[in-house]
Amino acid sequence: MDVTFQFDWQAAFASIPHLLPGIPYTLLISFAGLAIGFIIGIIFGLLRISPIGWLRVPAITYIEIFRGTPVLVQVLFIFYGLPQLLGGPINALVAGIAAIAVNSGAYISEIVRGGVQSIDRGQKEAGLSLGLSRRQTFRYIIWPQAFRRMIPALGNQGIISIKDTSLFSVIGVGELVRQGQVYIATTFTALEVYLMVAMLYLAITLSLSLVLRIIERKGLAGQ
Repeated sequence: MDVTFQFDWQAAFASIPHLLPGIPYTLLISFAGLAIGFIIGIIFGLLRISPIGWLRVPAITYIEIFRGTPVLVQVLFIFYGLPQLLGGPINALVAGIAAIAVNSGAYISEIVRGGVQSIDRGQKEAGLSLGLSRRQTFRYIIWPQAFRRMIPALGNQGIISIKDTSLFSVIGVGELVRQGQVYIATTFTALEVYLMVAMLYLAITLSLSLVLRIIERKGLAGQ
């Protein structure tokens, strides 16, 4: 039997209005999770390079656990496992944000560590010789330089986290993939709909990449 398939562009474009409600959820989970993850990353990144050995242990443990396990497993543990410990359900949106936060935080910790350690030791010695305290030297000399060097890696992590939100359809978060699944269930146009889902993700990540390039250029110009 000769079966031919023709891509239905009309069905593809017709799916867009049904997919658009998923964009706010995708962006909310991504940026809220990344904002929390950035704070976590700074804390554990600095603990990771602390001269005090017992402070490095929890940082290393956290980083290795959350870098070494899939984000899908992490969100399933948060959404299905933690309620058994807490004695109450966790909202799917909150679970998604938490998963992005702890996962991105582990990677950002290593980005922070690498950025700070990339600054020449002479910069610290120069700050101290000028009469600055260790904290002032870090705040005004080390951190600004390190942060500029972190921008490309932080941007990459942001893009990865945006794409990771596509996994959260398994817990019912209404992001892009989930919206697509719901629409496909009634139209049976999987190829067309998933192509549009991919295009919308691509539009989001390309927009973020453009913004990050502008920030990176301005940061380099300010050096």
